[in-house]
Amino acid sequence: MSAELILTGGRVWCGKDLPEAEAVAMADGRILATGTAEEMGALAGPQTRVVDLAGRLAIPGINDAHMHLLPYGLAMSEVDLRPRAAPTLQALLEALRQRAAETPAGDWVTGRGYDHFQLDVKRHPTRDELDAVCPDHPCYIVRTDGHLAIANTRALALAGIGENTPSPEGGLIERRDARLTGLVAETAREPIIAAMPRTTIDDMVTAIERGGKDLLSYGITSVMEAAIGLRDGWDEMEAYRAAHAAGRLPVRVWGTVMGDKGRTILERCQTEGLVTGQGDDMFRIGGVKIFTDGSAGGRTAAMTWPYLGDDPADKGLLCIPDDAEVARMVLEAHRAGYTMAIHAIGDAAIDQVLDAYEAALDDTPDPDRRHRIEHCGWLRDDQMERMARMKVLPVPQPVFIYYFGDLYLTVAPAEKVHGSHPMRTWIDRGLEPSASTDCPVTEIAPLPNIYTMVTRRTDRGTEIGPEHRLSIEEALHAYTYASAYAEKAEATKGQLRPGQLADIAVFDRDFISGPPEQILEARCDLTVLGGRVVFERTV
Repeated sequence: MSAELILTGGRVWCGKDLPEAEAVAMADGRILATGTAEEMGALAGPQTRVVDLAGRLAIPGINDAHMHLLPYGLAMSEVDLRPRAAPTLQALLEALRQRAAETPAGDWVTGRGYDHFQLDVKRHPTRDELDAVCPDHPCYIVRTDGHLAIANTRALALAGIGENTPSPEGGLIERRDARLTGLVAETAREPIIAAMPRTTIDDMVTAIERGGKDLLSYGITSVMEAAIGLRDGWDEMEAYRAAHAAGRLPVRVWGTVMGDKGRTILERCQTEGLVTGQGDDMFRIGGVKIFTDGSAGGRTAAMTWPYLGDDPADKGLLCIPDDAEVARMVLEAHRAGYTMAIHAIGDAAIDQVLDAYEAALDDTPDPDRRHRIEHCGWLRDDQMERMARMKVLPVPQPVFIYYFGDLYLTVAPAEKVHGSHPMRTWIDRGLEPSASTDCPVTEIAPLPNIYTMVTRRTDRGTEIGPEHRLSIEEALHAYTYASAYAEKAEATKGQLRPGQLADIAVFDRDFISGPPEQILEARCDLTVLGGRVVFERTV
């Protein structure tokens, strides 16, 4: 068989503990062979495309094990409030003012990505400030973690939230001096989201395609979509189906479905036979998503210990305080054949999830179900022992250390921060931790993630928990093979060996060798999906 595509003349990292190569040949969407340039050249035919790597680095396509593709694509059309776009409160407010000026009165102005810790004022914006720049529009902006938001007076009124509206179970409506500040957290956001216009399926398909094409430019070929049905219910599943059917799904997707309290499409998925594993190599049904707590940076991750400050009761929020209710939800999905992919960041939430998993596995044993804990950032040694015993997988975002590590040191005791996201311990215990960004919570770019796994340094250079540093090979393994393992796809992707899917990322330099700083300087030059070049940098 002749190769259809050959990459040659570089460093081909095939996977951890696999021999490296100079070249890789592909045919019928799969890896045909790897080896020397001469060996792969012998597989060329008259129609073979040969790409000269010219010393560049090729690795298996990156698999972001937890991100939000649809929300990312939608956020690309919202006001960009990330620190690089709006570093000050004034810049943030001016960006909203400009969007309001070009938006018909009464329509929503929405933004995403602000980080109060990085704003010059070191605080959240207020509803009064949003009122001043958006007096004729409902305005709603979401913090970078996606768990807290600020709404102006018009948005709060449309959601039915008034000065005396109590905080809901698992949420917070913030007041100061008996007056709404505009800040809402966790489940308190839901009435505002419900009041916003629904996104059409066509617009969702466009967002999936837009976001996926951007991912290809980073060498990302597979993702876990972390919450299908989170905002627009079943329409989001229809959007993914439509994108797939129309050939507008740029990356492979393992689609996690919402099975949360009050936000679920699980029953309809069961009715239509959409159980974990159903689908094909481009779009496959993944796990079931439940939120059990919030974020550490927003002080809503549920801990067994208090955050820094004067309030010993400030330990975050459990979104579903009733442990028995969580256990029931998990048991029903487990019995139906689903893998669970539950959001739990703090150790109190992780306790709740592990108890539920243990009961479900005792009821219906399945030693290879591979239930997951999404984020799983702040946990104890005894919890890791339970995870190893039940073969529960951590699905962390090491890049949280890069972007939020300095913030963590202001909200949590230093020893807790240094022990968070313990990649080294997970690996040593055989827990196969993957890597991901939780984008748009952080940037989608994978290189800061790899850099932080290797150095345990923040973007400001602060070293956090250096005992958890990984080798560059271990970091790449987490972003390729381990991410595939977390969706039971390690037999088909995650390495460059014959028979696996021909998904490859090519970078402009060999960042495996040399100082870690060069990881941040690298960029993706070429991306291959199923043996086809789907991205090629031209400048």
